[in-house]
Amino acid sequence: MRAPDRGPLHFGRMRSVAITRDEVLHVARLARLALTEEEVERLGAQLSAILEAVGKVAELDLEGVEPTSHPLDLANVAAKDEPRPSLSADEVFANAPDREGNFFRVPPA
Repeated sequence: MRAPDRGPLHFGRMRSVAITRDEVLHVARLARLALTEEEVERLGAQLSAILEAVGKVAELDLEGVEPTSHPLDLANVAAKDEPRPSLSADEVFANAPDREGNFFRVPPA
């Protein structure tokens, strides 16, 4: 992010591409945002920098690179789903105010 008075945003040696004021206002209108003139200028520079960075990714040779949604391997940390003993029906209904067979009895809605 850049300070408001330092000019265009830079990513390394990449200089931001130009995005027009009308394009910023169009995006703001789609997002239902009311922007000040200062915000229009700042967001224009930031959006241009984002587009420049995305453009650089498009230049990469990605032959043989598997698509991914996350840069790190994710592991499932949940315990294995294995059958195990559970409560008996009498234990389940021990504190129930009313029971009908193997069901909780509740007042009608």
